[in-house]
Amino acid sequence: MTQVAVAQDADVLCAGGTLSLPNLTAAGRAWRFAEMALLYLAAPLLVDVAVHRYGVPVFVALLPALALILVLLAFDRTFSVRRELLRGFSLRQLASILIIFALGAGIIATYVSEYLPELFLEFPRNRPVTYQRIMVLYPLMSVVVQELVYRTYFFHRYGLLFGSAWWLAILVNGVLFGLGHIVIGTPLAIYGTMAIGVLLAWRYATTRSFLAVFIEHTLWGWLVFTVGLGRYFFTGVGILTWR
Repeated sequence: MTQVAVAQDADVLCAGGTLSLPNLTAAGRAWRFAEMALLYLAAPLLVDVAVHRYGVPVFVALLPALALILVLLAFDRTFSVRRELLRGFSLRQLASILIIFALGAGIIATYVSEYLPELFLEFPRNRPVTYQRIMVLYPLMSVVVQELVYRTYFFHRYGLLFGSAWWLAILVNGVLFGLGHIVIGTPLAIYGTMAIGVLLAWRYATTRSFLAVFIEHTLWGWLVFTVGLGRYFFTGVGILTWR
């Protein structure tokens, strides 16, 4: 029988809901790297083809991979969904989230208002009903899923591959998060989400809290849709068109 290490005592970066970690063989490590490449590199490329070549709505194209991950987490005996979703974070971390967001939001809003005035607040001004719906649905239908896939599942399943090299895991996670947005079709979406992905991966690494990254991710998403950059971070194929 394979020996199992208690997650809290292992010198690896794992998800907050991880209960135990296996001692992987060389073959096991190779398999997980290949699995990670299929899920976070091949799958986004296939989704991109399905959406832009065949006109499949984005959410429909994502369903198979998302369903698989949710099922795997639900039936994984080394993972506690309840602990993952209920794990909190400190007031100091909350202050960090709000301060970083306030600084970033101020810089981004100022830039858009000064250099892209025709876009500034265009969504809430010109399409208020749709804007309100997205502000409500975005955290529930997008942020929850993205964080479960890119933070919870990534660090639970693949965190141990990086050992104590936390920053490598954080950087890889950020890059994969950006590449996962290739379906949007704009360089700003890819590189912008890479930057935010690194921030969210770092936040998750320091808190192991799904709630913390959910709040932070939601704030940045709301900012994008509010200040006028939503058209660069949203694909309307099968859902909504910006033009």
